[in-house]
Amino acid sequence: MQLVDEGSLALTLDAVNEATFLDRRIPRQARVQAATWLAGRQGMPGSYADMFAPTQQDFAGARLFTGETIASGAATGHILGEEAIRALQLLGVKSPEVRAALARAKAGMETRVTDTVSRPLGMYCCGTCSCAYWRNLAAGGLTRAEARLARGMKDMKARRLDTGKWRFFPFFYAVLALTEIDLPGALAELRYAAPVLERYLQRAATDKVISRRRHAVAERALARC
Repeated sequence: MQLVDEGSLALTLDAVNEATFLDRRIPRQARVQAATWLAGRQGMPGSYADMFAPTQQDFAGARLFTGETIASGAATGHILGEEAIRALQLLGVKSPEVRAALARAKAGMETRVTDTVSRPLGMYCCGTCSCAYWRNLAAGGLTRAEARLARGMKDMKARRLDTGKWRFFPFFYAVLALTEIDLPGALAELRYAAPVLERYLQRAATDKVISRRRHAVAERALARC
């Protein structure tokens, strides 16, 4: 199994996400190779908050796992950085260089999370960045996960459009994040989105990767409801 794309952090993360989302067994050699490559990008020029640097190809245009485009260079750095911490958490490689790079990246991101004891930071910047932040929190990549996620679910509820969707949040990436959050607030938002997901599943999936993924995300979300 080949996970690393030397030219793209986004495509490497996409391969890791594909394998973990589908519960595919990743051979140890592939896990070590991917984790070592990701760790090597920590703190490089272009990294956000000392996390993991996208490549020039990524800054020219990158997509989320569910197909939505990332809107800006700053968002690319932030979102891929959060996703890279999450990927390293899931890969579980414990070599000294990986552990050190992961610790530095986590510390860098923690300095940007400006919350207080009484009011955890539930959202980060825009809706898309918030979903990446939540996915990282849900995977154990940052501290105060439960408090921050619970606040985020309240912030998300406040942005409902009464159509089964939300202001600011890219729909399928948001639903994907919600399926990973084991909190009553996340379940409430999935139930709110359920009619949209049910209508989506009435359309047959195409043979395109994003279509198949979105169908799988919708099915997983409805199963949780």
